[in-house]
Amino acid sequence: MRATVTASIALLGTITIAGCGLGAGPAPSAIHLTVTRDFGASELPHSGALKISGQETDMSLLMRNYSVGTRYGGGFVSSIDGLASGQEAGEPVDWFYYVNGVEASKGAAATNVNPGDHVWWDHHDWSQTADVPAVVGSFPEPFLNGLDGKRLPVRVECVVVAGYACQTVTARLRSFNIPAAINQAGSGGAPAILRLLVGPWIDVAGDLDVATIASGPRASGVYARFSRDGHTLTLLDQNGRAARTLDAGAGLVAATRRDQDAPVWVITGTDEAGVKLAARAFQQSALRNHFAVALTAAGQALPVPVGEAHP
Repeated sequence: MRATVTASIALLGTITIAGCGLGAGPAPSAIHLTVTRDFGASELPHSGALKISGQETDMSLLMRNYSVGTRYGGGFVSSIDGLASGQEAGEPVDWFYYVNGVEASKGAAATNVNPGDHVWWDHHDWSQTADVPAVVGSFPEPFLNGLDGKRLPVRVECVVVAGYACQTVTARLRSFNIPAAINQAGSGGAPAILRLLVGPWIDVAGDLDVATIASGPRASGVYARFSRDGHTLTLLDQNGRAARTLDAGAGLVAATRRDQDAPVWVITGTDEAGVKLAARAFQQSALRNHFAVALTAAGQALPVPVGEAHP
């Protein structure tokens, strides 16, 4: 959610806390707080342990730990540690925040922190879209702790159920003790189920929950799009310009969401080889702090959107 429309925060890196708070109500445990800029390209510096006191909201947690500028009576964040909303290079920039990989639907002051939540704030250009409904960089969320404090059922839908990619994705989930059903691709959506579609783009593109990826970020929040035949994958920069085009052997791990349904992830590619690479990248080390990740045929992981981190 955009900071000027809700609230925002910042923090460098990922900090994990477990323990008791001092405020009213018990403190949520195992909280992760991550703050970045430019679609996760770089982290804001931060030192010291995360401070938490009792039951926090996303806003109170931010303000307890960082220097936050606000407006509209303190309800909306205008800056964090001096990094402000406004314009950069003539384009609008703002703070957005995500909880367990899903764009917040309410203001930070109205959202309680739940046990295990991974709260991620990012300052980025929103000239192409102010709505990135889901991101992959908080993995294993939302599969581990779900949304709004409620764990959701998980279903892996594969073009080839017995194939390497399907088995790899399922094994990664189960390594976190996340139970997952396995279905044949094409079994259809369900608003309260976290779905992962595994297979070449040409075979999964007909699914209504992910079809918008082919139309770019304004439609899906994903800064990449496949060609109509699925044989090429074009990666975009933050301004929506084509930055690189991949063909045979290219993979993509991305997430999107329709309305208030559970997000849907795709582990896909231009062909089966690309899908295998995407499945191998379905892990914390490859996805951390990225909105989406593309894979070249050589196995190089490329954060999406494509861009340079600020120094």
